[in-house]
Amino acid sequence: MSNIEGRLEELGLELPEAGGAATPFVSVAIHQGLAYVSGQVPRINGEVPYPGKVGKDVTIEQAQELADYCVLKGLSCIKEAVGSLDNVEQVLKVTGYVQAAPGYSEYSKTLNTASELLVKIFGDKGRHARAAIGVAELPSNTPIEIDFVIAVKQ
Repeated sequence: MSNIEGRLEELGLELPEAGGAATPFVSVAIHQGLAYVSGQVPRINGEVPYPGKVGKDVTIEQAQELADYCVLKGLSCIKEAVGSLDNVEQVLKVTGYVQAAPGYSEYSKTLNTASELLVKIFGDKGRHARAAIGVAELPSNTPIEIDFVIAVKQ
């Protein structure tokens, strides 16, 4: 078991399957030691557990739960692409999109749990730059989508 997988176990976390629907793009593209992880949405068994807009249909706590799941899905994709999460050198950038109700502007607070989760898992290697963006609509009426840029060992 890898060090990071051991850390996930200590935290009581399990990675979901990395796979997804057939698409014309890849889950992870790697170039010169940088892994670009496609936007992850929190589909569990093909469904978004809490569809809708944060601040109207979805509570901030539900959105935070979904953001954490997006992190785990992204890590699952990275593991599949590079063989082990121990090959992560640094989480560089996280961009989170929040499907928000009019007037809702707590994007940063909504995504903080995802950033905190990466630090819990990777320690200082999980500290990253981040953008938190509110949007009108996301695929499948999901409240959250997150993409990542991660430095990996070559």
